Amino acid sequence: MRLSLRKCNPRRSLHTVTYNSTVSRARVGVLSTPHGAFETPSFVPVATNGALKYVTNLDGRRAGTQLMFCNTYHLNLHPGPKVIAELGGLHKFMKYDGPLITDSGGFQIFSLAARDGSNAPELKGQAKKRSRTLVRRVSEEGVEFVSYRDGSRQFISPESTVDIQKDLGADIIIPLDELLPLSRDGQDRSSFDRTHRWQKRSLDRHLQNPKDQFMFAVIHGGTNPDLRKESCETLQTLPFDGFAIGGSLGASHEDLQGVLHALYPTLSLSSSPRHLLGIGDKRGILSGVRHGIDTFDSVYPAQLARHGTLLSGDDVIRIGKQVYATDKAPVEETCSCMTCQRHCRGYLRHLYKAKEGAYLTLATIHNLHHMMTWMASIRDQIREGNL
Repeated sequence: MRLSLRKCNPRRSLHTVTYNSTVSRARVGVLSTPHGAFETPSFVPVATNGALKYVTNLDGRRAGTQLMFCNTYHLNLHPGPKVIAELGGLHKFMKYDGPLITDSGGFQIFSLAARDGSNAPELKGQAKKRSRTLVRRVSEEGVEFVSYRDGSRQFISPESTVDIQKDLGADIIIPLDELLPLSRDGQDRSSFDRTHRWQKRSLDRHLQNPKDQFMFAVIHGGTNPDLRKESCETLQTLPFDGFAIGGSLGASHEDLQGVLHALYPTLSLSSSPRHLLGIGDKRGILSGVRHGIDTFDSVYPAQLARHGTLLSGDDVIRIGKQVYATDKAPVEETCSCMTCQRHCRGYLRHLYKAKEGAYLTLATIHNLHHMMTWMASIRDQIREGNL
């Protein structure tokens, strides 16, 4: 597939690789943005509506969060990009001074839509529930859909999603792409070609006024290795600042590994940052790190907390179990988070069983801190030649 090029600014460098593993494809680097620099590989918690689940953004910073991921789809529907722009942009709106990334809204539009009756299980869990969001029409111009909030008709195009993200003002932005369910991703050639034309149009719009923002392309192709390679090669001919691996990543960890393995030879031709969309569990992160991925976004820490699961070492604690009722120990003896410094497992179990909101806050603070500390250890292992 060939996409016509327009004259544009040369690709800027926001990522510096500082160390390449001697035993895998892993690497350590520094990703620099207008709102700060941070080391990679890094875990990126999701702040869907401009807020992390169950904790304040300040709690997130104190837990070690370096980059947060906000959802354009939700922020566009409420409070709206013009309101956020009037209040100084997303950083000031959230009172968050660190780097931010926003997506195009495409993932939510398509993943929340009841368009596919198969409900096939997917690694990213996008088909687990249905909602009132419904895609009405997909065309070359863009996507018409019904809002899950009030049933109103909405339309988003490759250009309008960039305009929205300009108003939001995140450091890293994403072009519009079409997300197909697992049963069709990598099979529908017309969608595959259209999503690349959309991304080219989004990039053109972005380059008219870059505003110190960086744009990452989204590599598609489902679990089809040939289409994944074609997508990567096509997008690398365009002046994107980084690359995100999106679309369906399959139904299993083995599918994910297949996608990463297929992409590495092409992705490795560039030192540009690489992001894995929607994967944030430890097993998935380790697979990504070994294949040279730099950042990973997920709601994983808060999701675990909600289900009574606390991260501890290489294992987890199911805090609802009776065995923890009189346990005086912290979740982790070596953890320096506020939760572990102040509270014992017995107290957290009590809060969980009593359905107290404080449990969700304390558990999420710990899980976030654990993930950030774990990622720091991964960077150390790469430097030491152990990963």
